[in-house]
Amino acid sequence: MTQKTDTLLDSLTRLFTNKKNPQPTTYNYWQESWQRLKQNRMAMLGLYALIFLVFFAIVGPFLTPYTYYETHLHLKNQAPSTQFWFGTDELGRDLFTRVWWGARISLLVGISASLIDLIFGVLFGSLAASIGGKVDEIMMRIADILYSIPYLLVVILLMVVIGSGITTIILALTLTGWISMARIVRGQILQLKQLDFIKAAQAMGASRFRILSRHLIPNALGSIIVTVTLTIPTAIFAEAFLSFLGLGVQAPIASWGTMANDGLPALRYYPWRLFFPAGFISLTMLSFNLLGDGLRDAFDPRLRV
Repeated sequence: MTQKTDTLLDSLTRLFTNKKNPQPTTYNYWQESWQRLKQNRMAMLGLYALIFLVFFAIVGPFLTPYTYYETHLHLKNQAPSTQFWFGTDELGRDLFTRVWWGARISLLVGISASLIDLIFGVLFGSLAASIGGKVDEIMMRIADILYSIPYLLVVILLMVVIGSGITTIILALTLTGWISMARIVRGQILQLKQLDFIKAAQAMGASRFRILSRHLIPNALGSIIVTVTLTIPTAIFAEAFLSFLGLGVQAPIASWGTMANDGLPALRYYPWRLFFPAGFISLTMLSFNLLGDGLRDAFDPRLRV
């Protein structure tokens, strides 16, 4: 009887001990990075703001009965109201619809430019670092020469050849925009090449392409993702700046930059015409920067415990 009682007590002790001291949860690299990102409140705030912007860029123009080009001259410069939620401009066009059409243009330019920068930058930087030697030196000097060309000059030249529009802006931003990505990827791969597991793969006879595609680039994904996240707001601001100068998309297409340019002269009397496009440009850039900083901290191995 005593032996059975001791056995029962031991079982209960192990049961309560396991409840009080549960086994620690193990995460892989991406799960741990996500957990670290969720603990960063500012980064998550930026992520939620971007989800909000993307959602309204998709459905926003359909929430009103107006189009972005439809004019109502008898309703020009109306203040925000239940009929026109963001007010109207000098031609009586609904600013709510135009703002979300502008969001589509800005997000399209930003994401397209960053994806092209990602492809060219990763290919160029990884090949330069993988081959090394004189080839690496020549490739990086070519990148330095291209980086010295002002993108505003490129835009003007492309406008003469192709004409103004979204395609011209994306081409102008990507002709030299991929160089920053290439430099970051090259630096990461040069560091990774010195590690033991890369040397072990080389000793086992793995080809250069296999080492690059299976070991080097996957281990540099953290820096690549962060760079892409921080490239998008730069491209969005560049598009807005070019449209503000009249070198971007042309009327009647709505863009945050063109709307800000139209609203600037009316700032004293009709401030909502400048407030909404400028506010959403600032919100978008702030959200991407907050998310980029959070991703950088989440993927930084030096911050892991």
